[in-house]
Amino acid sequence: MKKSIEEINQKISEGCARVVTSDEMPNIVKELGLELATKEIDVVTTGTFGAMCSSGAFLNFGHSDPPIKMQRVFLNDVEAFTGIAAVDAYIGATQQARGPTLDYGGGHVIEDLIGKKKIELRAESYGTDCYPLKSLETEITIDDLNQAIMVNPRNGYQKYNAATNSSDRVLYTYMGPLFPNFENISYSGSGLLSPLSNDPEYRTIGIGTRIFLAGAKGYVIGEGTQHDPENGFGTLMVRGNLKEMNTNFIRAAKIYKYGISLYIGLGIPIPILDEEMAKATAIEDKDVVTNIVDYGIQRRDKPILRRVTYEELKSGFVDLNGKEVKTFPMSSYLKAKEVAETLKREILKGSFKLSLPVESLPKSGKIKPMYQKKVNPMVKDLMSRRVVFIEEDTSIEEAAKVLVRNGIDHMPVVSEAGRLTGIITSWDIAKSVAKGSFYKKVKDAMSKNVICIGPDDFVDVAARRLEQYNISAMPVINPNREVLGMISSSDLSKLVRG
Repeated sequence: MKKSIEEINQKISEGCARVVTSDEMPNIVKELGLELATKEIDVVTTGTFGAMCSSGAFLNFGHSDPPIKMQRVFLNDVEAFTGIAAVDAYIGATQQARGPTLDYGGGHVIEDLIGKKKIELRAESYGTDCYPLKSLETEITIDDLNQAIMVNPRNGYQKYNAATNSSDRVLYTYMGPLFPNFENISYSGSGLLSPLSNDPEYRTIGIGTRIFLAGAKGYVIGEGTQHDPENGFGTLMVRGNLKEMNTNFIRAAKIYKYGISLYIGLGIPIPILDEEMAKATAIEDKDVVTNIVDYGIQRRDKPILRRVTYEELKSGFVDLNGKEVKTFPMSSYLKAKEVAETLKREILKGSFKLSLPVESLPKSGKIKPMYQKKVNPMVKDLMSRRVVFIEEDTSIEEAAKVLVRNGIDHMPVVSEAGRLTGIITSWDIAKSVAKGSFYKKVKDAMSKNVICIGPDDFVDVAARRLEQYNISAMPVINPNREVLGMISSSDLSKLVRG
């Protein structure tokens, strides 16, 4: 059996369309079979609600008197891009407010605009004959704007890689905090509710498809950036009218020690045109498979530790190399379900009609890495390979002599098996002397929580780690915690000196 989009829209107009959410469809297909399910169901609604960093809005402020050609614009102290005519700007969701904190950014400006809050606008210009004004300060609300159009370069990821951390320290990422030694796994995406997972061949989702975007009608305007259909990581570029959106479906977020993002509710109605579409929308969480990748390796190409289903991720625990690891979502399944249910109600009321794409999304192609003219050096290229280390049962007095004899301030401490167990510094020894503990062993004075790095990490990572922990040197170790060298701020300064 085949149906047309016109027939389905006619049934929507007449109030007799049968609409279900994508989490209801699997059981319907099981009970009725594909043929009867295709006949009975007209539309399947999908939904997702998660951090969509690649988002923002074009704003038109209207002309001031005298006019100004805005060279720089700040909205609540968040800078917007102004290289697009005199009084147009684009506010990016992840743009940080000026200042040392990570508490406010472009996502908050967008949410505040939708919530009809007052926004402080400050503009700067160099002045021209036709735009003589050089500075401007005022307050605006969304009602003062001529246009406020959300245009998001990359939304609605088909699925996301799950993230974990093999390192011995907490990593603060856009996937949330990842605890050391595979203590947790973070994931995002709504699984069986995901729009693109319900139409993986992009038969009904493409340029011109009408969508639900943050409470308003929106449209797909192309494939999203980093669209990777061959690996099942499709993305969408979308637009919608900010003035029609609802803060119930769009919320700014501060991701701890990472930065600002914007949570957006996005839903797409899938017309059941034939049995193929009925089958596609009958997917379950066990059918949606992604990767668990190791963020402890701070490289572009992170190791894939295993494949995993969304059914496993949503269960709360995943087996990783024989260890039961707790999972946590960075997205909200409950809000994704609310998006799908809201879209379902709008269609049943007859206020949301379906549209087929005027052009299909690409089904092939892979994302390319950035071309880099200069290769960044690695830790192994700069580290000091001559390492003086000491065993943990050595006396503090002997450790002091070794430091003085070698003219060094840091010394890795190793076990009898040669594995790193700590680090002792001249400061640790000075504290022991002050406490009258000069004749105790190294293991009594050493720092056990050692900040380390691997030989294949980039020196940029090493520099950030030294700065982050306010230390001047750290051991370079292999996966067996054997010391291969030391990297210090002095080693890094060689790059500056050339």
